[in-house]
Amino acid sequence: MPRNVHMLDENDDTPRDGVIAAVAEQQHGVIALHQLVALGLSASAVRSRVAAGRLHRVHRAVFAVGRGGLTRRGRIAAAVLACPPGTAASHRTVAALLDLRIRPRPWIDVTVPGSTARRRDGFRIHSGATRTAADVTVIDNIPCTTLARTLLDLAEDATRREVERACDQADTQRLLDMRALDAVLARADGRRGASLLRSVLAEHHVGTTLTRSELEERFLAIARKVGLPPDAVNFWIRFVEGDGAEADFIWHHQRLIVEVDGRDVHTTGRAFETDRRRDQRLMLLGFRVVRFTWRQALFDERRVAATLRGLLS
Repeated sequence: MPRNVHMLDENDDTPRDGVIAAVAEQQHGVIALHQLVALGLSASAVRSRVAAGRLHRVHRAVFAVGRGGLTRRGRIAAAVLACPPGTAASHRTVAALLDLRIRPRPWIDVTVPGSTARRRDGFRIHSGATRTAADVTVIDNIPCTTLARTLLDLAEDATRREVERACDQADTQRLLDMRALDAVLARADGRRGASLLRSVLAEHHVGTTLTRSELEERFLAIARKVGLPPDAVNFWIRFVEGDGAEADFIWHHQRLIVEVDGRDVHTTGRAFETDRRRDQRLMLLGFRVVRFTWRQALFDERRVAATLRGLLS
């Protein structure tokens, strides 16, 4: 995100408002007061544009250009511009930008240089006392913490399962860089999330439990609770004919596959027939295929756990 813009030459024929719009367009529709001043606007000129509806105040000294409504990225860019130079979006905000399947908070997370930490105008400011230049990158023209730093930050206020899912998703997108993670953890003395992130990387088989629905999450939690975690989630099995099928949950040694059927899927006649043919082909490969319904997973945990225990005994 450009913070420095050059003042227009007095003889430049380019309309000043066009240049302002171009700068804002690079920043998802927002611009900072110091950038407007660098473009030659006085305080009174800014006020007149606000009064005319050409600038809309988003935060102190940050404006939307030509429109009041902003996209999510526009709100993130505005939060970064409202803070001191060197600020970067971080934590769950960056996890959402990277599609790490982490539920975002209502506010926007930013990390600033130094030790300041507080909330302000719809965003949360985190301390960047341990952050280095290597921990910052740019995503879609917005300064953001790197994936490795973001995972460390997440580990401070997320559950272990959320960190596992984030690592799984990053691995699926081929974003996970173990050397970068090692470097971040080496600088993480005293960070609260360091031990959790180290534990996940050491004990969790990254990429094996990438669930795709809350129902799958629910079943996985039941299996883990009784000490019978699957070997993999959404595991692709290739058939002899060349095509294949994806198993929701698989235990390789016991040759067991569990499918969890949601309320709104597999309900048409065609889907029902397709599922049965698929199950038959898996059984021909030597797998046992067992299906649990969404109602069982949500409301009959004890019976599901007992059945799973029996199947795997």
